Amino acid sequence: MLQVGAFGFGGWGLTDLLRAEAVSSIRGSSRSIINIHLDGGPPHLDTIDPKPEAPVEIRGEFDSIETRLPGYRISELMPKVASIADRFVFIRSLVGSVGNHDAFQCQSGYSVDDLKSISGRPAVGCVLSKLAGSSADAAPAFIDLMQGRPLVRKSARPGFLGPACQPFRPDISELFRRELETGMQGELARLGKDHSVSLTLNPLLSLNRVHDRTTLLTRLDRLRLEVDSSGMMDAMDRFNQQAVCILMSGELARALDLKSEDPEMLQRYTAGVQKAGRQSTTSEGPESVRKFLLARRLIEAGARCVSVSISDFDTHSDNFPRMRNLIPIVDHGLHALVTDLEERGMLNDVSIVVWGEFGRTPRIDPKTGGRHHWPRVGPALMAGGGIRAGQVIGSTNRLGDDVASRPVHYKDIFATLYHNLGIDARRVTVTDPQGRPQSLLDDGNVIRELF
Repeated sequence: MLQVGAFGFGGWGLTDLLRAEAVSSIRGSSRSIINIHLDGGPPHLDTIDPKPEAPVEIRGEFDSIETRLPGYRISELMPKVASIADRFVFIRSLVGSVGNHDAFQCQSGYSVDDLKSISGRPAVGCVLSKLAGSSADAAPAFIDLMQGRPLVRKSARPGFLGPACQPFRPDISELFRRELETGMQGELARLGKDHSVSLTLNPLLSLNRVHDRTTLLTRLDRLRLEVDSSGMMDAMDRFNQQAVCILMSGELARALDLKSEDPEMLQRYTAGVQKAGRQSTTSEGPESVRKFLLARRLIEAGARCVSVSISDFDTHSDNFPRMRNLIPIVDHGLHALVTDLEERGMLNDVSIVVWGEFGRTPRIDPKTGGRHHWPRVGPALMAGGGIRAGQVIGSTNRLGDDVASRPVHYKDIFATLYHNLGIDARRVTVTDPQGRPQSLLDDGNVIRELF
């Protein structure tokens, strides 16, 4: 049909052909995304945009250090990233934040209110589940490790694509100790207990018995599928099929089992204990770097997008002792991940983005010693994916409170991530529940300096 009657049969048009072409391309590739969210909003002046010449109430306590890029300096807390700065792109002019304490914009490029009447926009990983995922895959296309719990802060949402495209969210809280904020504790308490998911086959069940049960379930569910308008029946059918594939292959369980990892690799992905600064109750510890290792292992197992979060950058008070503890952990993790992917020959196929929901105030609060929310401008880093690394894009003014040159929008970064996957996000569409084609991005351009 596509070859002979595409333009006059079955309602197919150019956008449909482009979408089909993109799906064919991405399904046959190994390209993927690791999306690292610095939860709470990272301070740009204390990371990749220091202002050593600014007044002390702006520049803060940290010195800056040289990097491998001539003339470019970053925070003294990031020596490992500085040593491989030629593998990164440093974006100092991230704009367009909607100002919400929600990672959804870092998952999609959009506000949570966009297309809210039809359940909202989908996260990039959910789009990849739609375009590249299959119920026959041994690993879900989109795996969300953010917060480490499957039931709190569901910032990576499928939106109008429906529940069949939602991410797989394993519970990894036993691997990474972190106290949840009060709001998250309330969310979890209201949902009750026993929400863990087994990724191994019950030894009392043979593969033939699993197949027979799945076939029976599918037949029964199909009787109700035609009258289901929520999409949940279709989702359950897909989940059942994929659950069997996951259990049979064992790839996902092995990827999530760090006990099978080489001890030297585990050590490589473990930050040293920070002797300076202070770890807040809601911040990650040195072993949180192993989330990056999990991300790499999950990509190797077949995932197309893995989201990871490092907390807690919401420093309304005690910014400097907290950042003195937390930023070196991120620094260690980024160095381990990028060098590991490079050594494995994977870096050109894996696009890495590191960012938060906004920056933080240049001016330090004299009462609390904190930096507050600053949606006007924030930092981002990119690596891998075949981009031309070793660049600094954009700048802020002398005090770091506004963009001075080359603003980069959240949607520009998503346009670039999609481009790395072989998708033209302004032209490829997915269909919403009302039958209308929706572009993956309604705005935003590929960052031209990267190619």
